[in-house]
Amino acid sequence: MKLGFICIGLPGHLNPMTALARQLQARNHEVVFLYSSGAAGLPFVPGPEKDHINENRPEASKKQGEDALQFSVRSVFAQTEAILKSLPAIVKANGIDALIIDTVQFYAELGAMQLGMPYVHVANGLHWDYSGYTPLCLYGWPHETTPAALARNREGVAKWANLLGSANGGVKAHAESVGLKIDWNDLDSTISPLASISQVPRAFDFESSHWPSQFHHTGPFHNGQGREKVDFPWERLTGEPIIYASMGTILNGQVDVFRTIVAAVAKNKNLQLVLSIGDQVDPKQIGPVPNNAIIARRVPQLEVLKQATVCITHAGLNTVLESLAQGVPQLAIPVTYDQPGVAARIAYQKTGIATSLDKLTPDHLAFLLNEVLTEPIYRENARKLQRAITEANGLSVAADLIEKSLGAREKASAAAG
Repeated sequence: MKLGFICIGLPGHLNPMTALARQLQARNHEVVFLYSSGAAGLPFVPGPEKDHINENRPEASKKQGEDALQFSVRSVFAQTEAILKSLPAIVKANGIDALIIDTVQFYAELGAMQLGMPYVHVANGLHWDYSGYTPLCLYGWPHETTPAALARNREGVAKWANLLGSANGGVKAHAESVGLKIDWNDLDSTISPLASISQVPRAFDFESSHWPSQFHHTGPFHNGQGREKVDFPWERLTGEPIIYASMGTILNGQVDVFRTIVAAVAKNKNLQLVLSIGDQVDPKQIGPVPNNAIIARRVPQLEVLKQATVCITHAGLNTVLESLAQGVPQLAIPVTYDQPGVAARIAYQKTGIATSLDKLTPDHLAFLLNEVLTEPIYRENARKLQRAITEANGLSVAADLIEKSLGAREKASAAAG
């Protein structure tokens, strides 16, 4: 079976999606990434359009909160509009049998619906729960089941629906032009009826019995394969407890946040900081740093986390799952997107502590870091999640679900017979 992948072209999405594609490739399926050239050595077909998301990343990197969310949603919709125009020809030219679609490439599934072909959704970020029984991933609200909390959750979904509705005019026009009748008021109306897969392990999520029947928790997809090798000065590690810090690959243009992290960790002379700053900031902008702090644009994150004591993170899902896979507790500083929802789960499962940008000072961050370091509950819970992640075997389970939902195994057996 030939599977076409449509994925946001950013590391936090491509890393897990390419890992999943490799798992399916190992099961003798053909895989190809559409509209992408960053497929970690896998086959790809670049689209004829420009990459709106990466083109706008320098501007997005300096935004936060609602501003960042609105800006990025419009970039994603511009990308989806371009995809929908060219997808039929690309699918036909490449002999694609089914599509595997990143849930954040909003409404790209309309292309599959137009073609009448099967598609599966994969949430590389935190999954979307539009039921109102748990807070939508965009919000850092605690999980509660009181009538007031449920009403708040539904209001959050309505607010998000309004934002999508204000940005999806071009997508709506395309759907109408090809004869698709979509219930735009029902945000679940175009979700794959076959399978909607989240790499969040059930043990890390909020408790809910209201998931759709085709929704599945699996576990993280990362396995390190296919990632570009990153040079790192391992010889500079001092043997002191490592505090690994990263604000991700999108919203990493705020120099003050990096300065605050450096100043906070420096208050404890017995720690060593490894700080990954990405490509939007010059390390020199951060200013003087302690001799035992290592600051780099890129860091081999999986390898460093294996030696880390605490991870200071923007609460991007992949960084958090990679931390949990190593039993490393987190100190979360969410900026926007699904990060508040990930941070809320960190607090809910007590695998670390969450704070906010508006409270961020060196003293406050140093106080919270000391709490994560000295209170054993956070490391104990992170290690419980580590065991749950190992047992979940997310990559294999996700591949099983895709094969089952697409009938791929039966087709392969029939062909072999």
